[in-house]
Amino acid sequence: MITRTEIAVLLAMTTILAGCTQESQNKIGRSIQNWTGTDGIIEIYAGEKLVKRFMKIDKLTTAEGTSNGADRPYRFGYGILDANLNGTVDSGEKKVYFEFSDYSTSYVFYENPA
Repeated sequence: MITRTEIAVLLAMTTILAGCTQESQNKIGRSIQNWTGTDGIIEIYAGEKLVKRFMKIDKLTTAEGTSNGADRPYRFGYGILDANLNGTVDSGEKKVYFEFSDYSTSYVFYENPA
């Protein structure tokens, strides 16, 4: 049975989220996703050819300007570089920082279905 305290907490959380802007809700969602972890993969393409793959990514982040807070035209993250593009993390493949342009990079980001 749900207690009055639990109902009050649930109502308070609902009220707070309803008052947030969409961007604030997105940031909350991203932080929750970061806590729970994901097993993301990003594939970078040159035309139709796969040229880079990063695995075990927990999130992609849009860069913000330091002085104006405006979004910058690139995204970044950390993941393991799949150097031989075989879809598995092999010994010797390391976690690296990466970034790519939102304007000119063809990419697919998805959660590992395995």
